[in-house]
Amino acid sequence: MRTTYRNKKWLAAVGSIQQCVLCGAWGTQVAHRNEGKGIGIKVDDCASAALCVTCHTQIDNGKNLTREERRQLMDRAIVLTVIQIARMGLVVPA
Repeated sequence: MRTTYRNKKWLAAVGSIQQCVLCGAWGTQVAHRNEGKGIGIKVDDCASAALCVTCHTQIDNGKNLTREERRQLMDRAIVLTVIQIARMGLVVPA
């Protein structure tokens, strides 16, 4: 059985990003990717992004986007979050 990656420092780093990585709005929340989870079970913490409430809702429940479009948007948000965390010096390579 695969162990889900949990890391409070990673989540804190994502949560420290103040602007949405997609639209630039102020005020973010840590949004996990929706793929491969069950009720009440989140995916790995490293598959998360700093999103505003509007973008988070659009990705989770957006009626104007296909499932594939929502997944692509979340993947983009995760990559942009990793880039932002690196630029902020919150994660450095070993």
